[in-house]
Amino acid sequence: MALDPGEAIDPGEAIDPGEAIDPGEALRAALRAAAGHADAWLAGLAGRPVRPAHSAAEVLARLDGRLPAGPSDPVAVVDALVEAVGGGLTATGSPRFFGYVVGGTLPAALAADLLAVVWDQNAALASLSPAASAAETVAGRWVAELLGLPAGVSVGFTTGTQMAHVTALAAARQRVLADAGWDVAADGLTGAPPVRVLAGADRHATVDAALRLLGFGTRAIVEVASDRLGRMRPDALRAALATPDDRGDLAGPAQARSPGRRPTIVIAQAGEINTGAFDPLAEICALAHAHGAWVHVDGAFGLWAAVSASPARRALVAGAELADSWATDGHKWLNVPYDCGIALVADRAAHRRAMSASADYFVLDAAGQLDPVDWTPEFSRRARALAVYAALRSLGRAGLRDLVDRCCDLADHAATRLAALPGVTVLNATGDPAHPGPLVALNQVLLRMDDTDAAGSRGAAARGDQLTRQVTAAVTAGGEAYVTGTVWRGRAAMRLSVVNWATTRREIDRAIAAITAAIAAARPRGADPHPSGVPS
Repeated sequence: MALDPGEAIDPGEAIDPGEAIDPGEALRAALRAAAGHADAWLAGLAGRPVRPAHSAAEVLARLDGRLPAGPSDPVAVVDALVEAVGGGLTATGSPRFFGYVVGGTLPAALAADLLAVVWDQNAALASLSPAASAAETVAGRWVAELLGLPAGVSVGFTTGTQMAHVTALAAARQRVLADAGWDVAADGLTGAPPVRVLAGADRHATVDAALRLLGFGTRAIVEVASDRLGRMRPDALRAALATPDDRGDLAGPAQARSPGRRPTIVIAQAGEINTGAFDPLAEICALAHAHGAWVHVDGAFGLWAAVSASPARRALVAGAELADSWATDGHKWLNVPYDCGIALVADRAAHRRAMSASADYFVLDAAGQLDPVDWTPEFSRRARALAVYAALRSLGRAGLRDLVDRCCDLADHAATRLAALPGVTVLNATGDPAHPGPLVALNQVLLRMDDTDAAGSRGAAARGDQLTRQVTAAVTAGGEAYVTGTVWRGRAAMRLSVVNWATTRREIDRAIAAITAAIAAARPRGADPHPSGVPS
């Protein structure tokens, strides 16, 4: 039944609290109801508009009735919930969703994640859930192997790359301060030698957030210049590493003061969020390690280029194995359900010292290796590694390679077709006419639309900003495809990210057609964009 967006949903008839209910049957009935709604959602996913129909305020109005005075029938509650929130759901699993960097869900991963909910395992301790612990161990080893990282790295499964950064950088903080004679796990940061953090000018926002959570503060960041695609410049890093910092002599115990070398962390990037560009990882690691620095790699989606069949794509991630820690997502290119991040650390001792928790009532793994609580900031948490295991088991090495390369090829197809339109620029183009090859290096396409009639005139850049934002909004509002806007080098841009296992050339061509139509509608042929003579 269709309701007005502002009409609250009745959760169903209340039930008598004293009525005897079989718990197992109640659970199964609710699950059957949910399965029916899930089946309907998946059956219509490929064809439905990708954008949500209702705003958050409209969904809030439908949900925000009075708290019921007593229990309600679980099936009725499930049905009412679906009716209330359905219009506010974004079809992020659609093969036509190209916003942010959001993957779909592989069938095996979806099923495994459903079982993880049904089994309801607390993945903290091996004794509490041998299954969750074993799945994390195997899935973590497989991820490290696929990414080409050193054998024996420690692995923690987190909510996403944000918390994977926190985990890995906590290990980095532990190690670099220990090298300076300070045990941050025991003594905290008060009075500790200041840690210098060097990161690229085009780093992701989650890096700064992780540093704040770890007590560094954004003023601890030394911003290293990047090139036109957002890649950290090695010459700028070399200069930054060589620059003396008097703060190293102002704090910390005498044994921790080292005028020649102070605790340093360098944060590199494998896959810039807008351009998909990679920092020169081998050169960065060599420079940083020469100064005794820890290197952390933000590879939320880009690290998966390591599995590509393309030598050019694999070359992008060359040198990543030389770093000290890495962060990536499972819910991006690996296409497991939200939420899943993965932190990997070469120094297992520093990782464990930074993360582990203990209590008298814990029944710990005798070998000290299999308790997930040792490797993440969380204690009570879901068994999210089951979906990772299922995804990798279902794909195998060849399937994952095909997924990554297919997404990159589709992104390049979109970039090539759209670059041929008048006034459209692919801002992250790396193709060289003298060396035929892909126009874009990975799976990100960064576009800008400029008004050809206004080219060279005063206000042309501002008109291009307006046009780009207008086209981006129109494409997403139309429901044919979901794209997102961004800002690159101070100017508006549109970004397409191709990371869904289910996306084919058909969906890409539909997105190209939608973008082309939106440009034509926003820039009518022969119309004067500034009838008053003043740029808008």
